[in-house]
Amino acid sequence: MASLLYRLGRSSFRRRGRVVAVWLLLLAVLGGAAATLMGPTSDKFTMPGTESQRALDSLQKEFPEASGTTGTIVIAAPEGAKLDPESVAPVVREANAVPGVLGAMDPFKAGSVSRDGRYALVQVQFEETVDKVTDEQKDAYEDAGSGVDGLRVEHGGEVLSAEVEVGSTEAIGVLIAAAVLVITFGSLVAAGMTLLNALVGVGAGMAGLFALSSVIDLTSTAPILALMLGLAVGIDYSLFITSRYRQYLTDGTEAEEAAGRAVGTAGSAVVFAGATVVIALAGLSVVNIPFLTVMGLAAAGTVAVAVLVALTLLPALLGFAGLRVLPRKRRDGGAENGPAREGFGFRWGRIVTKLRIPVLLLGMLGLSALTVPASDMRLALPDAGTAAEGSPTREAYDLTAEGFGPGFNGRLIAVVSGDDAAATGSAAQQAAKLIQGTDGVLAVTPPQLNADKTTALLTVIPETGPTDPKTERAVQEIRDRVGGVEGAEVALSGATAVGIDVSEKIEEAMLVYLLLVVGLSVLLLMLVFRSVLVPVKAALGFLLTIGATFGITVAIFQQGHLAEWLGVDTPGPLVSFLPILLIGILFGLAMDYEVFLVSRMREDFVHGAEAQQATVGGLGHNARVVTAAALIMTAVFGGFVFMPDPIIKSMGFALAVGVLVDAFIVRMALVPATMSLLGRAAWWLPRWADRILPDLDIEGEKLQRKLVPGQRESDDTGRTVRV
Repeated sequence: MASLLYRLGRSSFRRRGRVVAVWLLLLAVLGGAAATLMGPTSDKFTMPGTESQRALDSLQKEFPEASGTTGTIVIAAPEGAKLDPESVAPVVREANAVPGVLGAMDPFKAGSVSRDGRYALVQVQFEETVDKVTDEQKDAYEDAGSGVDGLRVEHGGEVLSAEVEVGSTEAIGVLIAAAVLVITFGSLVAAGMTLLNALVGVGAGMAGLFALSSVIDLTSTAPILALMLGLAVGIDYSLFITSRYRQYLTDGTEAEEAAGRAVGTAGSAVVFAGATVVIALAGLSVVNIPFLTVMGLAAAGTVAVAVLVALTLLPALLGFAGLRVLPRKRRDGGAENGPAREGFGFRWGRIVTKLRIPVLLLGMLGLSALTVPASDMRLALPDAGTAAEGSPTREAYDLTAEGFGPGFNGRLIAVVSGDDAAATGSAAQQAAKLIQGTDGVLAVTPPQLNADKTTALLTVIPETGPTDPKTERAVQEIRDRVGGVEGAEVALSGATAVGIDVSEKIEEAMLVYLLLVVGLSVLLLMLVFRSVLVPVKAALGFLLTIGATFGITVAIFQQGHLAEWLGVDTPGPLVSFLPILLIGILFGLAMDYEVFLVSRMREDFVHGAEAQQATVGGLGHNARVVTAAALIMTAVFGGFVFMPDPIIKSMGFALAVGVLVDAFIVRMALVPATMSLLGRAAWWLPRWADRILPDLDIEGEKLQRKLVPGQRESDDTGRTVRV
């Protein structure tokens, strides 16, 4: 593979004008397609095969008038006063006048007035689903009743589920990444070129994604995840190749040759690292939750584009930059500057290898301690109660809880489906009694029948909020109790029920996915490094990373430690799909650093260095670039921490923490300490495995033999320890 990439790098460097033109044309085509074909995003969670999904499907089929999105207007009189039909009539009238609204119910007729008469709920039914409601319709809905004197009117409901938008905080993350690049390279040209390369990749990937949104259900978080990962890996992959290119220039290699060798060596590691990220993200489809599959594939596509850009556009840009990618002091004397002096990486490598036992003990004990809070992890889907304080949906949520109790924000829906009207009616009455007698249930509405009376709808009001453990227990008990209803099937849905089903489905797939990811890492790393112990060590390091990341995220976002520093207004359960998403993403990123560090160790080892010397040399040559890459990823992910959306906030934080833990504790401390402890045994491989495993040539050994005339093949292949 290295030889093929070497030729690709030289060709892109030589034909740089054509390569840049092709990418610009591709950007224009994809941008035009996105502008023409882009469809709305949707945050509908569908889960085939679950009870809550069956209830929602039945509701949509049998009650088509209720298949559109809904809104809830909360009205409150001043303290000590009471509402009356005349005072709420203007709010109801204005809500009914909103374009696209099928009807707004008078709270006095619907019985949606609090016991003290101070609060009322106006339920608003829209004709279209939330993704088809226009911004103008949403604005008109939010204006309904806002001008009524003497009343507090708040607007909430599914119709106001906000699309996530990129803002200034993400731009700050990119600026920090740019600063790290400038410090790392000492050249504005090299830093700007690396950043430009990543932005082109992100632009192409995002444009293609938006162009496909007309034919796929794209969640509002999928583009943000794709942007987050595309930027991070795009900058990092360009950083790795540019750093190797500069190293060849410093050693006196001619520019075109340096570009070919950089793409052939560092580019091989980029291909492998990118492939592991893509496979891990695409593997999310094993969970069989459509929105999670779309998120994984969207991010995987952007990462794949980032790899292609790094292998083709980057060497073309290097051709235009020439020696300007080097600091002025180093390029004044041309390319012949001689080897760079040893830096902190070499000194750190010697410290870690000398103190390998204490480093291993402290690192493993520390990460194990950070994992402890993860044992208390709770999962749920986000609701308006986790929205930013002061937002319209959060104000409506809090006012509803204040006037009616927290359970009114977590209503459950029981759908009773029978073969005929008599059986359905009897089953609905029986189900209502069983549900009403369940601990944690505040009230059950009378059955609402469809046109042919074969399906009944019951609204269940729990005593506690949608993410409260008591509500979860009530849902489980209701399902157990109504399972014995005769003559009809009873299916329960609602926010809490959906959250439980999502969590259970993910938990079922979590172990399989984790084994798939870890097994894949062991197999791929065995192919790359032709070793048994290196892959096992990498997998164990990944488990330490993911455990510590879970623990820190739970401590802040669920338990509330230091939550105010990150703008977490209401600590609560983590988003149901966050853990499995983190496993997929962090696995790929962890393998990035593993490959970039250990591949250089193996490269030194197969060229004759002793095991200890190879460990120090690998860390010494790549510590600076891996440090820069980790800081860049942390900056990019950290830029999303200050977004108001709870999903993106927690995802950005967890990824930033995971990168810091994996890069600085696991890969740059525990890995070299372990390699030093193992010595030559780290590269042990059974003879039978050495014979059957294909040689991927990640380190460019075959390429090196071709480029150095007269070098014997055995010089590079005799260093694997075989038995």
